Amino acid sequence: MAKSQRKYSPKASHDVELEMRRYKRGTARSGKGGKAGKVESRAQAIAIGLSIARKKGEKVPKKK
Repeated sequence: MAKSQRKYSPKASHDVELEMRRYKRGTARSGKGGKAGKVESRAQAIAIGLSIARKKGEKVPKKK
């Protein structure tokens, strides 16, 4: 059986986890500086977490 490869790095998963916590608490904001608006969906929170990970240079697949 072949070893499955991780889609994201463990650190990227951590960034997504932190953003999901903010979303669940209701403090997650989108946009530049967080001024734009409240994060409305889980998918949006995950996308923000992955974006943060990309900016840090962690292993994350390219945007589609």
